[in-house]
Amino acid sequence: MTPDARRLDWEARTSSTLAVLGLLFLAAYSAWVLVSDPEPWLVIVLAAVVVGTWIVFALDTVARVALSDRGQRVRFLLTHPLDVLALFVPLFRALRVAGLLRHIPVLRGRTGAAVRGSVIAHALVYAVVYVYVISLATLQVERDAPEATITTFGDAVWWAVVTLATVGYGDTYPVTGAGRLLAVLLMGGGIVIVGTASAIVVSYITERVSGQRGAAEPQSPSSASSAA
Repeated sequence: MTPDARRLDWEARTSSTLAVLGLLFLAAYSAWVLVSDPEPWLVIVLAAVVVGTWIVFALDTVARVALSDRGQRVRFLLTHPLDVLALFVPLFRALRVAGLLRHIPVLRGRTGAAVRGSVIAHALVYAVVYVYVISLATLQVERDAPEATITTFGDAVWWAVVTLATVGYGDTYPVTGAGRLLAVLLMGGGIVIVGTASAIVVSYITERVSGQRGAAEPQSPSSASSAA
C-alpha cells in the first residue's frame, strides 16, 4: 500500500470519530462561553474536553502528514488549511462536524442531483457552524471590553450574520484586536460561502436549461424512423 493510500485509509477510518469529537468540542466551547459563573468541576471538565480534542486533532494531523508521500507532505499542509488552522485556532475544530454528513445515504450517490445535494448540505453545515463559532469567540473576547457593543450572544449572532451578508448596519462591531481578527476570518469565510452558493445556483440553472433545451429539440428524421 502506497503512503497516500495509507493516508486515505486512515482518513476513512477516523473521519467519523473526529466529526463526533468536533461536535463534543462545540458543545464544550459553547458551555464555556455561555454558562455564567460555572461550577469549578464544570470548568475542569470543559477544559479537559477542549484540551483533549486539541491533542487528538494534533495527533491526527501529524499522522496524516507522516502517511503522505514524502514529496507531497508540504502540499498536503497547503491543501488542508482548515486542519492546520485547527491546531492554532480552536474554532476550526468544530467544522469537522460536517464529516457526519457522509453517513447520510442520499448524499452518497454519484448522480448530478446527489452531488449537488451533498455540496449544498456541506456548505450549509459549514456556514451555520462557522457563524456560530465565530459568534461565540467574538462574544468571549468582546463582552467585557470597554465600550463594547457585542455583549450578548444575540448581539454576536446578529453582527456575524450582518457581516456575512455584507449589509453592515454598523450598530454592533468589535472593538478589540482579537474581535477584529475574528471579523477578518468571518469576512474571508463569507467570500467562500457566498461563492459556493453562487456556483451551486449557476450549476442548477445550467442543468435545468440544458434539460429543457434537450426536451424541446425536435427529433431528427433518422431518429424518428429508428424509433418507429
